[in-house]
Amino acid sequence: MLILAYIIFAFTVIQLIVSLVNLLFETNLPKTEVVTNGLVSLLIPARNEENNIGILLNDLLNQDYNNIEVIVFNDQSEDKTAEIVTEYTIRDNRIHMISSAGLPDGWLGKNFACDSLAGQANGSYLLFLDADVRIGNNAIGRVVSFSEKHDLDLVSIFPKQIIKSWGERITVPDMNYILVSLLPLVLVRKTKYASLAAANGQFMFFRAEKYMSLRPHEKMKHEKVEDISIARTYKNSGLKVACLLGDDSISCRMYNGFSEAVKGFSKNVTAFFGNSFILSLLFWLSTTFGFLLILFELPAYIFAAYLFSYLSARVFISIASRQSVFYNILLIIPLQVSLFLFIYNAFINKYFRKFQWKGRNIN
Repeated sequence: MLILAYIIFAFTVIQLIVSLVNLLFETNLPKTEVVTNGLVSLLIPARNEENNIGILLNDLLNQDYNNIEVIVFNDQSEDKTAEIVTEYTIRDNRIHMISSAGLPDGWLGKNFACDSLAGQANGSYLLFLDADVRIGNNAIGRVVSFSEKHDLDLVSIFPKQIIKSWGERITVPDMNYILVSLLPLVLVRKTKYASLAAANGQFMFFRAEKYMSLRPHEKMKHEKVEDISIARTYKNSGLKVACLLGDDSISCRMYNGFSEAVKGFSKNVTAFFGNSFILSLLFWLSTTFGFLLILFELPAYIFAAYLFSYLSARVFISIASRQSVFYNILLIIPLQVSLFLFIYNAFINKYFRKFQWKGRNIN
């Protein structure tokens, strides 16, 4: 037990160091000048997005970078998504819509939508955006410049999360807690190791030539966490990848309450741990109950150092993620309870029942 206590203490110190690295080094999209004006294809898979799609299209049309085309894939929406997009195609000839004729066997819906969108794109760059993402402050021009400056083949951004309800406050920060405490994001760009790869399907920016040579969404057509798999495939292929955190110019309200967030995060929580339920559970146990071992097995000064490291890491993660330090510290216990629910539901969904998202099975 003594050795285990020291291991948990060392792991907590590592989390502190990683979170500090992510706070101090380049983890947000820099405000660089635009150095090229190549056509950017903005590709949006949309299924029942009537509450979001018009807002995103307005954001895109108001960007300073205007050499764009916007293509929306209407994925058999049952609401007013198609009508809203059609109105925009009439207003601006840079906006187009294609409609799904049905989901082929062996494909998951979003992966098929993205592959179909890429097949219609004409740009030198492809930017895949979820309909609930918000874009401002010339984010498109900045990501083009960042990609050119560092010769990147894929840039993915975890948008700043808009959190409004108490249900979101005790769920949404968990994802950034895992990501920012375990992975120094600067190493995603600086190293060639596929194990040091991360991506978020809400915002994925590709060089079109490399994307079309690999067709990654086709390769991952059955993967429900296709974004991380694509990033690892790119690195295994010798291509350059970067993963960043969003700021006020790239944001998203992913979920509108507790149950929706639990259901959504249960799809992908284990992907951060190599799709291992055991590693996921060990992470949860060590970050939830590890303090007990250290309290009873180690000297008081080490316990004090543990508490300092644990809380400081939470502070650094919150600042780097543009989230409330106050709420993320105050709600540590319910956040840990929610994290367990994500892992538990992911296990149950995988082995005992089919998981549904937007009316489709995704297992």
